[in-house]
Parts: sequence; structure tokens; C-alpha cells
Amino acid sequence: MVPDRRIAAPAFRDRLLDVIAQRGMTQAAFARATGLDRSTLTQLLSDQTPRLPRAETLVAIATACGVSTDWLLGLNLREQVTQASFGEIMQIEPHEGLPIDDRMFQWMVETAGNKIRTVPVGFPDLLKTEAVLMHEYRHASGDAPPRWDSVTSRLEYLQRPETEIEACAAVQAIEEFAAGRGVWAGLAAADRAEQIARIQALSRELYPSFRLFLFDRRDLYSVPFTVFGTARAAVFIGGFYFVFTWTEHIRALIRRFDQLVRGAVVQPPDIAAFFSNLKVSPD
Repeated sequence: MVPDRRIAAPAFRDRLLDVIAQRGMTQAAFARATGLDRSTLTQLLSDQTPRLPRAETLVAIATACGVSTDWLLGLNLREQVTQASFGEIMQIEPHEGLPIDDRMFQWMVETAGNKIRTVPVGFPDLLKTEAVLMHEYRHASGDAPPRWDSVTSRLEYLQRPETEIEACAAVQAIEEFAAGRGVWAGLAAADRAEQIARIQALSRELYPSFRLFLFDRRDLYSVPFTVFGTARAAVFIGGFYFVFTWTEHIRALIRRFDQLVRGAVVQPPDIAAFFSNLKVSPD
């Protein structure tokens, strides 16, 4: 169906403004991302003389933004993702099952200056001792020793003034660790005590740039995921990550993270006291 220009042009302008706002981009950045000339984009966004783009420009915008041309023209009320751009919106990244995940750390480094929100499988790898890393990953890594220099570099990252990380973990996951239950069965009490002392010390040292929240798993539940600023989010499902760069997906995960924060039963200022009172079960 050929759109009526009098209707399609204002609809196109409004929806183009929507996709630019959703991505949190300036008009100049959007023009670069879509390969448009800035003057062309300015004309398309003008409310004085609404106009439709050329066919190749329309396709370029739809492909770069991950929407259908019909939606941009107001012919479809639903914002449909185009097949060509799906790989740019969601990617699958393998998890190597090693004690140190270089991919996750690289994403953190790339997010410098922006808040990182993470829900780990148990508690953050950045806080773990060598003994705990070895125990947790020994099956996947074939007892290969962790690269402790990498662990040290991650601690240095936590200590940078521009770093801001919020982490949410289940109280029950911490209690299971202290008791040596589940995946922690066989980990020596001395190693568990050392780990608890490390979390207690780091939670004091790194606050407020690193903030740990504990929620009650009976009231709240979450799969492991990490949001890197507003640019990327990775959901861990075991063996690989679903990595999202679509603004609405990232916002949805941020909203879920905020729910965990609001429902936390132990807040960051109380974390050190919580771990101080935690009892480690004997071997």
C-alpha cells in the first residue's frame, strides 16, 4: 500500500524522534550511526515541512534501528524488529566456564564512568578468593589454576574512582555458602571463612563505589544478569549469554534490578555487619 504523504510524513517524523529518544542518542550521533547526512536528518525532523525520506534512506534507518519500514511510515502500529538487524539487537556469546571471564570484564571496562548493575549466580566473582574460584569452576576448567593476575586487575578496577557497581544477591545463596551446602559442599571451612572476611573487608573499603544488596529468595527471584550502563545487558543462562543492545530490553532489566534493590532485606551500609554475624559451619 502506498502511504498518503500528508499522513505518513508526520507519522514518520514522530516515530523517528521516538527511536532516537529510545537510544538516548543526539541527532548528530544518530546521523553517524545510520549513515545519514546531518542536514538530511534535520530536514526529516523538521515540523515545519514534514517530508518522507527516499526509499534507500528509509531502509537504512529501519535496518539500523531494528524496526520495520511500515512502522516508521505509520502503516503498522506495532514496532516490529527487522530480521536483518536482529543480530545487532541480541547476540549469543559463549561462556568458557573458566574462573576468570575476560569477556564480562572487558564489557565492564568499556562501561567506565557508567553504573554497572549485576545479579550474579551466587555472589560477585570480583570479590572471590582464589580457593573459592578454584572450587566453583574446577569441573569446567579441569582444575586449571585461575590467573591470579587477572583477579588482581579486577580488584584494581573496583578501586578506580570512576567505577560504580551495584550487585544484588540472594541471602540464601550467602547462607548456603557459609554452611557449605549445595555447590559449596567440600569447600573447607577455613576457605569459606576467608571468603566471608574478604567480602566484609571489601564491602567497607569499596563503599559507596561498590554496593551489595541482599534480597530474600522467598519473596524475589532473578536469573543472573548484568547491565553495563545503558549500552549492553547480558543474561547468563548457563554455557552462554544472551547479550542485548536494544534500549527497551536494557530498560526492562534495569527496572527488574531496581525491584530487587527496593526489596533488599540487607542494604549496603549493613553488609559488613551481616557478614560479621554470619556463622561458618565446620567441615
